[in-house]
Amino acid sequence: MFKTPVRGIRTPARPLLRSVVGVVTVALAVGAALAGNWAWHGAPYPSVDPDSVARRVKDRSDRVYDGFALPGTYAATPGRIDTGSCYYRGLDSLAHIDEARTDVHSFGLDWSVPGVPEPTAREAQRRVRDRLAKQGWKLTHEGDRAGATFRELGFRFESPDGGDLVDVQWNDSTTTLFISVYAPCGQTPDGFDEYDWPEAHWYPKGRAAGV
Repeated sequence: MFKTPVRGIRTPARPLLRSVVGVVTVALAVGAALAGNWAWHGAPYPSVDPDSVARRVKDRSDRVYDGFALPGTYAATPGRIDTGSCYYRGLDSLAHIDEARTDVHSFGLDWSVPGVPEPTAREAQRRVRDRLAKQGWKLTHEGDRAGATFRELGFRFESPDGGDLVDVQWNDSTTTLFISVYAPCGQTPDGFDEYDWPEAHWYPKGRAAGV
């Protein structure tokens, strides 16, 4: 009795093809859902810790004040970090036109040095400009202007690591240096209360709270 040699058993191709098609279909569905979510909500805002942002903004203010190297007769005023409005992104913004998000904020600290004459202000600004440029900050606005009845000096720099801004202005009508330090929009934790926020207060070096 002759026996037919047993040959290698082949796996049917159809079940394998169905498995591949199933995986691809799921991947496409997930990709479409992610793309749709991105289109509707836009790029997500980064999550931030308000206290960490406040410390960074105040540290930048300290560096600017130190960089001015002003004589002791010119003292900076204390300041407080305020939050700014941030808005919906993507198609979601069409359903919330001009409506700020309650869980996303920008951060800004404004302070000033009054009674600074132009030569002193010009030299102080030059020192800070040079320092920021050497640290890799990018000049985004040149604010020097002059007219028949006014004169203004100023600039704005953007940090190389995340969009923080330093804005310095001076005008001859007030002879005051005005400084703004800004951090961009970030999503804050639930329960964040900008009105009960001890870390928001900034005091120039050499001045303490209540002094």
